[in-house]
Amino acid sequence: MAKGYWIARVDVHEPENYPQYVETAKPAFERFGAKFLARGGKTDAVEGPGRARNVIIEFPSFQHALDCYNSPEYQEAVKIRQKYADGEIVLVEGT
Repeated sequence: MAKGYWIARVDVHEPENYPQYVETAKPAFERFGAKFLARGGKTDAVEGPGRARNVIIEFPSFQHALDCYNSPEYQEAVKIRQKYADGEIVLVEGT
């Protein structure tokens, strides 16, 4: 079965409050077997507009990635994240 991935690109505009999102999202990530491959760190937007924070999360399957995003635990975290950051999340099926 192919793995699933989240690719998240985020600009945090209230860094002092962003940890609330991280803590609220943690149970969903644990429940669905998330493995963080990249979380913040050095980036270089070599083509197109970039974001300050980029995250790649691996899941056991695309369905796990989708179920995590749609879970009640993560949807609670979304409300918090959207208060303190702007960004995009794309779910991708691995090869």
